[in-house]
Amino acid sequence: MRIIVLSDTHSSPLPAALIRDIRSADMIVHAGDFSDLEVYRQLKAMKDIRAVHGNMDGAALHDALPKQTVFECEGVRVGLVHGDGSPKGTAARLGRLFKGQDVQVVVFGHSHEPYNEMVDGVLFFNPGSPTDTIRSPYLSYGVLELKDGKVKAKIVRLG
Repeated sequence: MRIIVLSDTHSSPLPAALIRDIRSADMIVHAGDFSDLEVYRQLKAMKDIRAVHGNMDGAALHDALPKQTVFECEGVRVGLVHGDGSPKGTAARLGRLFKGQDVQVVVFGHSHEPYNEMVDGVLFFNPGSPTDTIRSPYLSYGVLELKDGKVKAKIVRLG
């Protein structure tokens, strides 16, 4: 299963290369900060989507989406949350959040900074933002390939 991972899209138009990649994927995972319910609806019309709301999402998205969730695909348990606070210490903070839930991957956003690291046997994965470079020198999104309980993860730079 090939999953496109997004976060922090903030109602901005998605780059054409990203849209092409979404169309060839099996699923979308979005770690929040759509900023507009219509962006969620557009992505949902394109592919199966797992998503959470972020701190910049309004009441309609808070009502439609959970703050955090855990789901399973291809034998891999994935924790999904937007995140909050300082980027420093994020992996430890999110590790505690999903403690006891037997996740192999934690997908998060909030910082706009791509992150792809194994910490204590768990992959912590932030795709960055495909529409904003506030804390990153480049636009990006992520790809997770899941098969038979195994995970391959990469950050895709745009532009």
